Amino acid sequence: MRDPVIETIQNNPAYKELRRKRNRLGFSLTLLMLVVYYGYVALIAFDKELLATPIGAGVTTVGIPIGMGVIIFSVIITGLYVRRANSEFDQLTRDILKGVKS
Repeated sequence: MRDPVIETIQNNPAYKELRRKRNRLGFSLTLLMLVVYYGYVALIAFDKELLATPIGAGVTTVGIPIGMGVIIFSVIITGLYVRRANSEFDQLTRDILKGVKS
């Protein structure tokens, strides 16, 4: 037994556009995150000496800022997704709901 409201939403072109855009963005950001994260892990696995190189005369190594960069990158791409979701995706969702209510 299918709900007519759900069928109306699924047949709405704005809903199809929302799904397409959201899936494309999610896939792209996921791929970027995987490349950055597994690139860092591969660097740890295959070039430990580079990451162990001290910065200046201190005890901090090159691996610390690179690791922090991975964390900062993940925060940035999360922010990009949230920003787009709160603007474009929310507007499309409102348009879809208006079509269902009328």
